[in-house]
Amino acid sequence: MTMTEIKIELTTNKKDKPDINNLGFGRFFTDHMFVVDYTEGKGWHEPRIIPYQPISLDPASKVFHYAQTVFEGLKAYLTVDNKVLLFRPESNFKRLNASNERLCIPVIDEELALEALKQLVEVDREWIPNAPGTSLYIRPFIIATEPCLGVASSQNFQFIIILSPVGSYYKEGIKPVKILVEQQYVRAVAGGTGEAKTGGNYASSLKGQELANKDGYSQTLWLDGREKQYIEEVGSMNIFFKINGTVVTPALNGSILHGITRDSMIQLLKAKNIPVEERQISIHDITEAYHNGTLEEAFGTGTAAVISPIGELKWLDERIIINNGEIGEVTQMLYDTLTGIQNGSIPDQFNWTIKL
Repeated sequence: MTMTEIKIELTTNKKDKPDINNLGFGRFFTDHMFVVDYTEGKGWHEPRIIPYQPISLDPASKVFHYAQTVFEGLKAYLTVDNKVLLFRPESNFKRLNASNERLCIPVIDEELALEALKQLVEVDREWIPNAPGTSLYIRPFIIATEPCLGVASSQNFQFIIILSPVGSYYKEGIKPVKILVEQQYVRAVAGGTGEAKTGGNYASSLKGQELANKDGYSQTLWLDGREKQYIEEVGSMNIFFKINGTVVTPALNGSILHGITRDSMIQLLKAKNIPVEERQISIHDITEAYHNGTLEEAFGTGTAAVISPIGELKWLDERIIINNGEIGEVTQMLYDTLTGIQNGSIPDQFNWTIKL
């Protein structure tokens, strides 16, 4: 399969563009989508860009019954001089293939996927919003389409990429959120699918999110599934703490997603000569740092928000207030720097962005 084989069918019925000031997240979708099929014995075939449309699947398709599916999330940005930048897309497709390996899904050609993404974004370029903080969210995903109820890997798949213009995650500026430390449920365990980006991980997190919201908290802080004391992720984000001048984040352990924003933050911190460590962190380490006055900042990282500062943790009956509930200096610097690189207003010394 070569790059030139991507066929393009343009829509004859373009959609009306949404209000740029009311985009929200993942609510509107562009005019086109990329699709490529997989058939056992034939491999991936018929890569094409077609008008955005519903997917027709047999009710017995394995994705519905055994959740054999993976996905990714990344963004395209419009610079002030009207150039389009992609942020680390190669890392997303590399991680997608790591998820594929775990879910017994055939790996994709990463070069083809990147070329397809570039062509799709160019076709729907007019959908990229230009207001501050806005971007074009990109959702690649793979679904098992074989109509068979036997519990075995599917012999047929579809790899699809869709695009969604999204608004600024922080309409009124970054504000620290309140987080509830989950004690009953767990997100994932080592040896499970926690380090893969698969839908089931997110479905299993919804109950904790629901309980946190009922208590007035924005998100759940997940602890490990074995001892329920070691910190893993916050909501669907990786988490960082600044303790006594050093930024620490849970080491990847087989149940934590290898976040691309997480990796970017670690590289930024090292470039700024700020001490950073990847290691096991317990909730008891955090409470101890809080009580001795060395817990200075906390934040989550992910594609959607880039950074979500944390102003409060609730663990058992204790409220842990971080930096007086205000965004920290390092958190703000990381947010400003990474978003600046993403939108082209700050030089990209790491070669993370691809200009279309």
